[in-house]
Amino acid sequence: MNKSELVEKMADAGDISKAAAEKALTGLLDAVSGALSKGDKVTLVGFGTFSVSKRAARQGRNPQTGAEIKIAARKVARFKPGSKLVDAVK
Repeated sequence: MNKSELVEKMADAGDISKAAAEKALTGLLDAVSGALSKGDKVTLVGFGTFSVSKRAARQGRNPQTGAEIKIAARKVARFKPGSKLVDAVK
């Protein structure tokens, strides 16, 4: 499912226009991105939790040449599914 299909499903389920559904989805994505960029957690009960985790620096290897390279430390977004989502997927 892509963004336009999701907007269509949201519009049908909420009995709203596609423009309003797209505005709501964009607002949600902006809010989650903003919170994660500040290092906050976003918990949607039953759906899951978005969080930020630190990935340590490490040594890697270029698969073409075999040369060792340094991979810098960085922050990555994580998602842990909630119980309702896990049950829905089963």
